[in-house]
Amino acid sequence: MKAIARYVKVVEWSDEDHCYVGSCPGLLWGGCHGDDEQSVFVELCQVVDEAIDLLLADGKPLPPPTSGRDWSNRMQDVA
Repeated sequence: MKAIARYVKVVEWSDEDHCYVGSCPGLLWGGCHGDDEQSVFVELCQVVDEAIDLLLADGKPLPPPTSGRDWSNRMQDVA
C-alpha cells in the first residue's frame, strides 16, 4: 500500500471562499482549492504525495494514518 492511501483526503465546498477546498486532516490543512470538485481532489492527491515525500526526504516520521477508521459510517451516526 502506498503511503498516500493511509490518509483521508477531504474535498468540501466553502461558502466563505466560494470554491471547493481540499485538505488532509492529520497531515496537512488547507492544501488546495478550485471551482471543480474532481480537479481539486486530483490536485489534493498530488499535494499529499509531495508532503509525504518531503517528510520522508527530511527523515521525519509520518503522522499516524487517518484512513481505515470507517469515517463514512461514523459521519452517518452524527447526521
